[in-house]
This record gives sequence, structure tokens and C-alpha cells, in this order.
Amino acid sequence: MSYFSIAIDGPAGAGKSTIAKQIARRLGFIYVDTGAMYRAMALYFLRRQIDASDNENIEKHCDGINITIEYMDGEQIVLLNGENVNGLIRTEEVGNMASAVSVNKTVRLKLVELQRQLARKNNVIMDGRDIGTYVLPDADLKIYLTASSKVRAMRRYKELKEKGIEADITIIEQDIIERDRRDMNREFAPLRQAEDAIYLDSSDMAIDEVVDYIIGLYNNKKDN
Repeated sequence: MSYFSIAIDGPAGAGKSTIAKQIARRLGFIYVDTGAMYRAMALYFLRRQIDASDNENIEKHCDGINITIEYMDGEQIVLLNGENVNGLIRTEEVGNMASAVSVNKTVRLKLVELQRQLARKNNVIMDGRDIGTYVLPDADLKIYLTASSKVRAMRRYKELKEKGIEADITIIEQDIIERDRRDMNREFAPLRQAEDAIYLDSSDMAIDEVVDYIIGLYNNKKDN
């Protein structure tokens, strides 16, 4: 049986995760939450009291980690060596550890291997900075989703205001531009549009419009 994979790449604030999750629900695909996978790995290290700076120990333990994602009763379940860790990976301690170990190249390579395994056994949709160029270079459908820095800053500004957090939209836009620069110039798997990816600027599109458009592309690919 062959499985279908959709890769969505793009800069911060383009709406990749929101859109990918909606597409996954509508198509019955697994949304590969790469952030949750990093958190599961961080939980593994914390349980063994491995310090985030202990690269040698971290790299030694990577071989003993298996992380996968399944759906049970409509809920996405993150499994760490067969254990459902959904209720354990959203703490601040785990988040801080995940951020610290994510810069380790061995950790990143291990997670890429696990993400590729998921794609070989399931219909998946995955979003990030390097999915179509590095993680899933043979994805059946690749989208490069973006929006102007001004639009992305406004989206972030509205999110913060809804949470009652004061923010300066000018500073938000400056931060987004700086993050784009870092992502596009990082040494390992930088952000760029894959040669066979479809460029999609969502600056003037609602979320539902973007979701419908990508599902239309999927249907065309699947039928041809």
C-alpha cells in the first residue's frame, strides 16, 4: 500500500500548523507534530536526569528512543517507547529541555529518521522549515506557505491582544524579519522553497481558503 505525504514549509507566522491540522482532520491524515516529538524526547532525557548540556550522554541515548504518533478516538497520541505521554509533555520544564536539546544535531537527525518512518507507514501532513527540502524530499505534495512580514506581524499582534498581552506591532514585525533571516541562513537544513514546491502567499487569504486550495491540489495529485 502506498501512502500520501504533504509537506508545508514556510517562515514563522505563516499559519502552517493551523492549516496543516485542519487539512489533517479533513483528509484523515496524521498531523506530524514535530514540536511534540521534541518534547517527548526531552521527557526521556529528563527522566534519566541527563543534563541538556551533556551532549555526549544525549547522543549515546538517542538510539534507545522511539517516538511515534497515532490517533485514538479522534485524539492525536504521542507515544514514547510505546507509552502515551500526551499528559506529560506540555510542562514548562519539558518545553525548556526540548528547546535546549533541539540544537543538538544527533537529536535532530534522530527525529528526522522517526518522522520519515511515520511517513512510510501512514498518510501524513508535516509542517516546518525544512520538510520538503530535507525531511521529506520525496513528498507527494509540497507547499511553500508564506505571507508578508506585515501580515504575519498583524496576526501575531491579534493573538497576543486576544490573550490580554500588550504588544508593539513594529517590534513584532522586526522580530519576524530577524527570525526569517536566521532560518534562511542557518547551517543545517535552512528555510528555502523546494524546487518542486508550490508557492502560496496567504497574505490576502482566509484560513479556510488556504485549506480548500491545498485540498484541491491534493485531489488533483491523487486523481492523476
